[in-house]
Order: sequence, then C-alpha cells, then structure tokens
Amino acid sequence: MIEAFYDGYSKIGCTNWDFLVKLDGDLSFAPDYFEKCFSHFSAEQDLGIGGGMVCLLENGGLREDSPGDPPFHVRGATKIYRRACWDRISPLAIAPGWDTIDEVKANMLGWTTRTFRDLTLIQHKKTGSADGRWRNWFKNGLANYITGYHPLFMLGKCLKRIFQKPPFLASAGLLAGFCSGYLRMVPQVEDARLIRYLRGQQIRRLTGRSSIYG
Repeated sequence: MIEAFYDGYSKIGCTNWDFLVKLDGDLSFAPDYFEKCFSHFSAEQDLGIGGGMVCLLENGGLREDSPGDPPFHVRGATKIYRRACWDRISPLAIAPGWDTIDEVKANMLGWTTRTFRDLTLIQHKKTGSADGRWRNWFKNGLANYITGYHPLFMLGKCLKRIFQKPPFLASAGLLAGFCSGYLRMVPQVEDARLIRYLRGQQIRRLTGRSSIYG
C-alpha cells in the first residue's frame, strides 16, 4: 500500500502544495468533505494530521468501522497531512504499522493528530475483508510489534478484546502477530527515540495519567 502511495507521490509535479491527502479508492463522502476538513486545519494551527471518521453502511444506517481507535489515530484510508508536519515526519515507514508510526512521530514533535468525528466517509469494503479475520488481527499484532508497543500495553490491549465477537479471536490474533515479531526477529521501526516516546505514553495510559491515548 505504501509503495503504491509513494509511486503516486513521486509524480507530484508542483512543490508549493499545503496539504497532502492519502485516500483509499473504496470511500465515498459529501461534496464539501475536504472544505470542512481544511476548516479544521485552519482553526488548529498545531494540527498536523487529520481525516474524517470511516463508517460502514449497516441496516440502513452508519456504523463506525473502528470505534476502539485511540483519539490520536487517523485511519490510513483517509489521511490529510499538513505540509509543515509532513516535512518533519516523512518518509513514511514501508511496513505494517506505518499509519500509527506517522502519528506518534508527529505528536512527539509537538503536532496534534485526530479524527474529525463530525465528518463521515462511507467505506464500501470492510477493513480486513480481503485477508479474513484471523489474518487481519495477526497483521495488526505484527504492526504493533514493528511500531514498538510496550509488551504490557499490548497485553492489556489483547485482554480488552477477549470478548469481542467472535470471542478470543481478536485477542489471540493480536497476541500471535505481536509475538511472531520477536520470534522471527522482525526489524522494528528504526527510531529508538520514537519507541521510547510511544512506550512512555503507553505506560502513562496504563497508570491513569494523561497521554496521547486520552
């Protein structure tokens, strides 16, 4: 996915752009979606990465596709990067977890990142449907390892999802993917400072202190 993104990025001819958008092809949204997104950026000068809330059509209504995401997370399907932020955090990691690594790095450097929950996009293909549930959760667990998650935080994340339907599948897949990174000695993100920052934020979350997790 990121290789495809950079293939398109390499074809940008102008240099005086203000925002860079990554947008999946299976989304639909209102005609004024980008106008309203940019109004958020105009109102928040420290906002580095933003994007709308990805939803699925279900029983004639909209359901958020990933309601458990932390407040700093912007779905990889619809990311808008402010130029000044992009220049600090690029290039994106060519690995699973890229869409968390970019946000953590932005926050570490003083930017804020968030989803615009007042703006919705409809995703016409459910996340992970191509891989199947087990492979999708396994891939997410491996991405968490590559990003540098603290093992205690990861354990808490797995425990939280034990009773998510179908029971045990999500937690087992996440844990298996995470542990596979250690067993296969998969390289983690090559930024020790970033990993320290992320793990520090996760420990703050576990101990009830303020963090990028809320």
